[in-house]
Amino acid sequence: MSNILILGAGRVGASVAEQLVQEHYHVTIVDEHAANLKGLQDRLDLRTLVGNAASPAVLEAAGARDADLLLAVTPSDEVNMVACKIAHELFNVPTRLGRVRNPDILARPELFDHGNFAIDHVITPAQIVTDYLVSLVETPEALQVLDFADGKAQMVVVRVEADAPMQGKTLSSLCQRLPNVDSRAVGIYRRNRYIRPDGDSVLEVGDEVFVLAAGKHMRKVIRELHGEERKIRRIMIAGGGNVGFRLAQSLQDDYQIKLIESNRERAAWLAEALPKTLVLAGDATDETLFDAEQIDRTDLYLALTSDDEDNIMSGLLAKQMGARKVIAIINRSRYVGLLQGSRIDVALSPAQATIGSLLARVRRGDIVSVHSLRRGAAEALEIIAHGKRATSRVVGRRIEELNLPAGLYIAALIRGDEVLMAHHDTMIEAEDHVIVFVDKKRGIREVEQLFAVKLGFL
Repeated sequence: MSNILILGAGRVGASVAEQLVQEHYHVTIVDEHAANLKGLQDRLDLRTLVGNAASPAVLEAAGARDADLLLAVTPSDEVNMVACKIAHELFNVPTRLGRVRNPDILARPELFDHGNFAIDHVITPAQIVTDYLVSLVETPEALQVLDFADGKAQMVVVRVEADAPMQGKTLSSLCQRLPNVDSRAVGIYRRNRYIRPDGDSVLEVGDEVFVLAAGKHMRKVIRELHGEERKIRRIMIAGGGNVGFRLAQSLQDDYQIKLIESNRERAAWLAEALPKTLVLAGDATDETLFDAEQIDRTDLYLALTSDDEDNIMSGLLAKQMGARKVIAIINRSRYVGLLQGSRIDVALSPAQATIGSLLARVRRGDIVSVHSLRRGAAEALEIIAHGKRATSRVVGRRIEELNLPAGLYIAALIRGDEVLMAHHDTMIEAEDHVIVFVDKKRGIREVEQLFAVKLGFL
């Protein structure tokens, strides 16, 4: 799969285009507004076209006949759906992904069948971001929580704190402290520099550790690396848009939720739709409102409006006034690295949170999931190994036989219900789900080649 056609040069479309160009895919991106395309054209090696994404003539001019995959992420659900249908009927594009946000449409999955709008995979960014945020609420010590094989294995990113049991100790001592728990640190980022961990690596305060373990054991591992935080009970959300509403809806049965919405008409609707949530009509940068609603007793403040500046300012204000933890959505991905780990504990780029579900469809091989890490600098992939020793570079071989390139790290295997941490003598079997960590984007092609099945395999 090498020719990718992207419809819509918004934040998601632009982020995916940038990522794919870095990996040497041939990318064409279409948007109705030339201004959205100019910046991409100036800094990336791709083709751009101004036009209506639902026009057969525009799609043909964009190269739909030769496209291996179409990604429709314009702001309009209807345009995305029609574009996928046209791509299927007129141009026989093999794989079509479309963004749909309208819950009325999402409630009718039959609309996406090949006989209707022919969307192979529906993308709902608001739900992806909501699920991401729920995982952070449920694991307050983590900066990121990644599930593999429906949660049988997890990778979490945690920051080493001064009072953590493992602070100042070597990684090998984790096995001594947790003798019945098999875990694997696959990466350490120290002052934004990647360190490949081994048993002699000494953990320092501020290190971001990427650690993998069976889901049932992860809490124990987190306590050793980070320490245990007080359970979250009181949550305040700023912004009652798609993400804020979905998050409150997901959490209101188990947490005390307050939701601030600046639009009074929207606030009234939210109050009816969320009976267990206290909805406040007001400005999330209003110090008086924070004081009246006891922000100093809030365990978690989430800034989820559509305005980056408001999210940054309200997040900083909430932290200053006593909120224990702050998470903010930041759409400008370059701001994320500047803000995370300061007074804003977790800065989240929606485009980066969404991109993994798209990349899983672009990558070659039987890839179950792709997780973008460190703002796209690294990836964790779940890949199913197929074939046999004669047709595969990995099946029937021990890890030490693979001669893995630098930056590519096989972390674990999931075999049935069993999670096996990878050691040098671990044998990969057919149909194993293999979890691979790649610390640099240039390693992705090597992963695809490693797991490719030779011709002749049936």
